[in-house]
Amino acid sequence: MDFSLSEEQELLQSTVRSFVERECDPRTAHAVFDGERTAVASLWAGLVDMGLPGLSLPEAHGGSGRELLDLALVAEELGRGAVPVPFLGHALAALVLARHGSEAQQATWSPGLASGGVRATVALAENGGCWLPGEWGAELEDGRVTGRKTFVPEADGADLFVVGCRGGGLALVEGGSSVRVEEGSTLDRGRPLYSVVFEAAPAEVVEGAAAVTLIDAASTLLAADAFGAAHRLIRATAAYLQTREQFGRPLATFQGLKHQLANMVAELDPSRGLWWYAGHAFDHAPAEASRAAALAKAHITERAQQVARDCVEAHGGIGFTWECDVQIWFKRVMFDRLWLGAPDAHRERYAALEGW
Repeated sequence: MDFSLSEEQELLQSTVRSFVERECDPRTAHAVFDGERTAVASLWAGLVDMGLPGLSLPEAHGGSGRELLDLALVAEELGRGAVPVPFLGHALAALVLARHGSEAQQATWSPGLASGGVRATVALAENGGCWLPGEWGAELEDGRVTGRKTFVPEADGADLFVVGCRGGGLALVEGGSSVRVEEGSTLDRGRPLYSVVFEAAPAEVVEGAAAVTLIDAASTLLAADAFGAAHRLIRATAAYLQTREQFGRPLATFQGLKHQLANMVAELDPSRGLWWYAGHAFDHAPAEASRAAALAKAHITERAQQVARDCVEAHGGIGFTWECDVQIWFKRVMFDRLWLGAPDAHRERYAALEGW
């Protein structure tokens, strides 16, 4: 199969990469980790100016009508920069609405989501590590959702929630008095997580196979984000080893470290095709989409985690410290590995889809 990005996709990715390099250097990421949140609003405004919140939404409602692969290319660059913006939840909610929302739902929500005036997120996980549709327990009855969701990204300030309900259904819930957001703890401070309690919150059902769409899209975006973060770690480690000296020689000249870097690249770079194909299959090979997404999420996030560990080791005594840049991307990768379930859960999903 001869597969490559289109000129339009390459332009999209290079535009996002230039923005990230210009606006979100490691000092910005460190500031956010230290509690400074003003940069988050500025960075999100920059993404809004580029039209990224509405990338998957129909052109008729102010979006760009692009495919999942385009979203994944953006996710790679945001992972590469560890950009602390509420992209993940918003992009997933918008994609579900674009694919499965009714005409009325799209007319109500899509223009605001596309313009960035309305921000959305997804509420999936429940206590006990229940991430996937068959495990959801929130009740949807008589047009109201009741239940508690955990690990909800960027829930504080969200105007719209896409909520996973018992039986594998999805519902749209507008933020309000019947939606209580509780601050939670998170390792990656660039992506704050919350618990959200829905107390008979008014809801609208999203019809069709929306839950499968959401899980496949989330798996692909997390894989792309982890790939970008791990790629950044390898390049940063290579640069560090060329400047840090030991016994009067740059560390990069030591054969053991050369081999370690080469192994990292050999483990990570070939996996790019997994999330590229998952993004492509989502729109062009639906029969393969779920398996491709599960495989990408399981393999890439696990490989990225090992790369992050190796980079900490290569940085020696400073690799794990708060002041070192490595810890920021390490935690980004950890988020991508664990959010939506650890690799084993997605291997089991792949096996079930294959009928093993």
